[in-house]
Amino acid sequence: MRNKLALKSSRFTVVAVTVFASLLLGSSAMAQSDDPKTCSNKTLSGDYGMLIEGTILGPDLPLRTVAMAHFDGDGNMAGVSHVVLNGAPPVEEWKPDTATYTVNSNCSGVVTFNTPPGSPPLVVHFVLVKHGTEILGVVDGAAITMRAQKVN
Repeated sequence: MRNKLALKSSRFTVVAVTVFASLLLGSSAMAQSDDPKTCSNKTLSGDYGMLIEGTILGPDLPLRTVAMAHFDGDGNMAGVSHVVLNGAPPVEEWKPDTATYTVNSNCSGVVTFNTPPGSPPLVVHFVLVKHGTEILGVVDGAAITMRAQKVN
């Protein structure tokens, strides 16, 4: 009799824990679904230090870039970059850069850097993390990644 009672009690405990866990996970999922992402162009605003690294495909040239960029919160970026291509220092120590960007509500986005006439635009797809204080991105058409942090 005791074994039957213990077995019923342990079954009840397993069922109760399963139901409780399901309710807890379900309410957590509902809370998350009721809280849509609130990213927009305004999320990407202020000064960011960037590190851009990788390989330009085709000629397989290594690229290392450090940059300082200012995002205005309205879809425009201006800054300066120091680009080391294939180990060679740049002709211009700090080259001015401009770009336009769009941030989606799910915190993904795209920035298109303006390039000299005759050159294709430089397009970077990115995600904003840590409440917009960090940017993680990849350059289209190259094996290049970008990481940026908001400057305090």
